[in-house]
Amino acid sequence: MTVEIRRGTERHLTRTPGYFTRHSFSFGDQYDPENLRFGPIVCHDDHHLASGVGFDEHPHRDVDIVTWVLSGSLHHTDSEGHTGVVRPGEVQVLSAGSGVTHSEVAGPEGPCRFVQTWLTPTEPGVAPAYSITPVDLVPGSLTLAATVGGARFLVARLGPGDTVVLPEERRQHVYVAGGALQRFSLAEPLSDGDAFRVTRPEVQGGPGLEVTAAVPTELLVWAFV
Repeated sequence: MTVEIRRGTERHLTRTPGYFTRHSFSFGDQYDPENLRFGPIVCHDDHHLASGVGFDEHPHRDVDIVTWVLSGSLHHTDSEGHTGVVRPGEVQVLSAGSGVTHSEVAGPEGPCRFVQTWLTPTEPGVAPAYSITPVDLVPGSLTLAATVGGARFLVARLGPGDTVVLPEERRQHVYVAGGALQRFSLAEPLSDGDAFRVTRPEVQGGPGLEVTAAVPTELLVWAFV
């Protein structure tokens, strides 16, 4: 088993008036040939937007976009006629498929922080699709929030000392979206904005790593073969 730690302080940063973004992977003019993707994940961004600030209409094609809001609200509109407001505890999935244009703007009530993941789809060129789904999080446990293609997105809200076992899938991307994890056998302590990528041998099987929260912590996990 290998565990690759990616510190939040080492991420590429985009900053303009009203927002900043921490990029987990090579993005735009911040090209890093050694960090283009992990499995189907090609983008994993942590966005901070001021009220009323966001991303004007822009196109996507053949990418599945999964959004998890940590604070505030995010207003979505797209060229397929979908509109929605995403709030903490809800997961938004936009499958761009054959092509869609959309915009995303932070709500008027205050700043918005959200984590957005882009994944390559298992089948290109399909009709675009959109959904917002409430997620009934179980405190202290990993909860399945969405399944996109062959990838699972899980979320855990942990109290101090809570321990969870990571999924059985061979590859996992684990992001600390708030709080901190205690040191464990294969990693140093991790805090808000840090991530680690797990790759397990195909022959290993069985449950994944155990991780323990040092303080109240929100953990975002992608798991796939």
